[in-house]
Amino acid sequence: MVGIGYRKDFASEFLGNTALRPEFIEVAPENWIGVGGFWKKQFRRALEKYPLFTHGLSLSVGSPDELDFEFLSKVKTFLAETGARIYSEHLSYAKCDNAHLYDLLPIPFTAEAVKHVAGRIRTVQDVLERQIAIEIVSYYTPVAPELSEIEFINAIITEANCGLLLDVNNVYVNSFNHGYDAKAFLKQLPMDKVSYIHMAGHLQVSDTLIIDTHGEAIVDPVYELFDFAMQQLGRDVPVLLERDFNIPEMGELQQEMDKLKSIKNKAIKVQPYAAA
Repeated sequence: MVGIGYRKDFASEFLGNTALRPEFIEVAPENWIGVGGFWKKQFRRALEKYPLFTHGLSLSVGSPDELDFEFLSKVKTFLAETGARIYSEHLSYAKCDNAHLYDLLPIPFTAEAVKHVAGRIRTVQDVLERQIAIEIVSYYTPVAPELSEIEFINAIITEANCGLLLDVNNVYVNSFNHGYDAKAFLKQLPMDKVSYIHMAGHLQVSDTLIIDTHGEAIVDPVYELFDFAMQQLGRDVPVLLERDFNIPEMGELQQEMDKLKSIKNKAIKVQPYAAA
């Protein structure tokens, strides 16, 4: 399955335009919880046509603040009412001292942070009564690292017993910015824990810096890394094309989705993905 984010910018395309043919849609629950009127009706119509996957923005698993259990309760209801197949979030934090920072900030690569974050993820999974998938995020400077990035990620996945959202573009961006081998990094990930994949474009602003933007087309090196990741994975999982702005013609988005599906199908030879 290859899908795309459901956006109000082109919501009508999901219902009537044959130029855009995703196999599922993704939303951030917090953007749709409590929405009524016209947009609720449009969203419900889309749910009649497409399976739903979700990717949160404000859970803030790395925050020192207490988890927002009222918010979690709303998320749980939303997931149940929409039949969402996956709930994923970022390995980052976005809130501190009850202030929402409106950004996804890196968590220090430390043993103490592993214990803190893994415990919070376990609590979230207990409340939601489902396993969640945590995304490898892009970052531009490590914060007081005691562990390597791969050690940090693997320790959290193991201790939290959660799924992994593999954002291939983020791995590429981080490998470029921090000077490591992206394929060697992928080889060290627990591929049996990967339940979801994100693909996106980025912006190279200098010879030494790439910014993860979700506003450009996917470049060939990221497609190549995706091919390698699928070969390492050896099985089918849902793949999302992320495009948050600089939205092109629908046909261009469909071409990207078609290319992702072609690469995925060629790299693996197993039964198609089937969600529980």
